[in-house]
Amino acid sequence: MKLIKHFVAADEAIIQEQGWRSRRTAPSLPEVHRSVRVPQGRNWFSMLRKLLAFSGPGYLIAVGYMDPGNWATDIAGGSQFYYTLLSVVIGSSLMAIFLQHLALKLGVATGRDSAQACRDHFHPAMSFFLWIGCEIAIAACDLAEVIGSAIALNLLFGLPLIWGVCLTACDILAVLYLQHKGFRLIEAFVLALIGVIAVSFGIQILFSKPDLGAIALGSLPSPEILRNPAMLYVAVGILGATVMPHNLYLHSSIAQTRHFELTSKGKREAILFGTIDSTVALFFALFINAAILIVAAATFYTRGHHEVAEIQDAYKLLSPLLGVGVASTLFAIALLASGQNSTLTGTLAGQIVMEGFLHLRWSPVLRRLVTRLLAIIPAVIVTAMMGARGTAQLLILSQVILSMQLSFAVIPLVLFTSDRSKMGEFVNPTWMKIVAWTLAMVIAGLNAYLLWQNFAGVAPQ
Repeated sequence: MKLIKHFVAADEAIIQEQGWRSRRTAPSLPEVHRSVRVPQGRNWFSMLRKLLAFSGPGYLIAVGYMDPGNWATDIAGGSQFYYTLLSVVIGSSLMAIFLQHLALKLGVATGRDSAQACRDHFHPAMSFFLWIGCEIAIAACDLAEVIGSAIALNLLFGLPLIWGVCLTACDILAVLYLQHKGFRLIEAFVLALIGVIAVSFGIQILFSKPDLGAIALGSLPSPEILRNPAMLYVAVGILGATVMPHNLYLHSSIAQTRHFELTSKGKREAILFGTIDSTVALFFALFINAAILIVAAATFYTRGHHEVAEIQDAYKLLSPLLGVGVASTLFAIALLASGQNSTLTGTLAGQIVMEGFLHLRWSPVLRRLVTRLLAIIPAVIVTAMMGARGTAQLLILSQVILSMQLSFAVIPLVLFTSDRSKMGEFVNPTWMKIVAWTLAMVIAGLNAYLLWQNFAGVAPQ
């Protein structure tokens, strides 16, 4: 009987591999792969414990949706265009929830993260091209984290921006310490920082007293977004800041940190509970992004400060305009928490991408140093040459770069999860394929339109 089971299992493995150009190799992040135990049982208490066991990865993903780059684009959107771009924040967040579900499903169903799937499906030359694009996206994201953390240190402690940029290289020590202490500790630390950000902006919304009717109107899409080049530029920046390309790679890998049963039933449970986890976490991110834009609109736009695009200006104006001394301090504390949170997930995503595309494993120390130096060098140069104003422009540019790279992560993900030979019973149903390809085309179309604006000379300078 055992012999029969052995051959059946081997045959199923061969069938599962038929949809790929090459066979699956070692899992990504092997030190934490299937390291979190999942309780067994079918009663309500056991199911609750399972839900708690699967909770965590979604909050690591949510971090990427509230990093300092989001702050720059949301503040610019709120101060310049009132609540009009709130619909973009909401739409981008719903889009993110759907795409992260696909990434989670790919990881659980195939045992591959998105980077490994690209390597095992595409020609090596195409995989190399996709890897370069993803590394550019990670560098752009890290750039936003570096600048955001440096600005927060400057606002809270008066530390010069250049010193703050250089000091962010030391966060590698915190990352390595948490990684060695276990994956659940990383998740707990991230959740605590998210709580700090949420509380800070929840209080600031109360201080700013926004117009609820205008918020409701701004939640509806407006054709003006496509007609106004300046508004579209910020809108695409919000899209790039909200739907992070490297988060799709990250989620498909860390979904495999749970020790679920490798059966059809076990995978279905993992997808269900993982989707609940990521959906709840991304609604937290939606609240925070919407709160940043709402506070900017209610505080700056309504008082005639329509050009507040810099985080430093927002910090200086918040307390005087709201008449609450603690408002600016809460803003800076939340910014520092945001920058440090994003550092953790950026490191993990970098490891996954390099291991997945190139099957090349660097030590976390080396990987972190290289990624961080790629972000620190341009940040130091721009800060030295242009000062605080240059860092604000660099922040928004980093988010537009992320948006440009998004299609190269989304299209392969939709392709893989819509392929029955790869996904088996977990393949996207027809309605989901239609939604997924529509989203992929919308993302590609918006980016193509933005590129055309730039080359035609009609995009904002």
